[in-house]
Amino acid sequence: MTDKEKMHSGDIYYPSGDEIMTEQLACLDKLYDFNATRPSELDKRAELLKEMFAEIGEDCYIEPPLHANWAGKNVHFGKAVYANFGLTLVDDTHIYVGDNTMFAPNVVVATAGHPINPELRAKAYQYNMPVHIGKNCWLGAGVLVMPGVTIGDNTVIGAGSVVTKDIPSNVVAYGNPCRVIREIGEHDKVYYYKDKKINYEDL
Repeated sequence: MTDKEKMHSGDIYYPSGDEIMTEQLACLDKLYDFNATRPSELDKRAELLKEMFAEIGEDCYIEPPLHANWAGKNVHFGKAVYANFGLTLVDDTHIYVGDNTMFAPNVVVATAGHPINPELRAKAYQYNMPVHIGKNCWLGAGVLVMPGVTIGDNTVIGAGSVVTKDIPSNVVAYGNPCRVIREIGEHDKVYYYKDKKINYEDL
């Protein structure tokens, strides 16, 4: 198995060989172009994202700057995904994000890790584990999602959380390490923030 094949196998590999670096640099040139677009160049941004990402659904919006190891080459976005400033996608292997999910500023989604063994780490070896984020999720500002994690549908991850383990659907979770605080339920159909009630007639 080649190092490029090992990128998606979970095996330890060397990420700086000529074949990998040549392909990665070509991807990063497109990312540079995306981040250099003007705010009014929405159509250009949309076209670049189609070239950069493995999959990107309709009505996705990513606010530059976007940081990504492979410029989204291994990223799969559903429809209407929104990312605020400073999203970082360590996309050395696949990242899957469902429809209508939102990323607040400075979220990091990481698939890459390095061996604890210092001898291997000194030689720059790494391994990658895919990340799955469900539909209609909201990841608050500064959330860190670690390699191999799955986050279920409709879940809210509070700002500043470090997600090291799977989080189920339909919950509010936060902390370091991130943990489930409560289920999303009837209370959330009435209140949107503390004692602030939702006025459905105005929506």
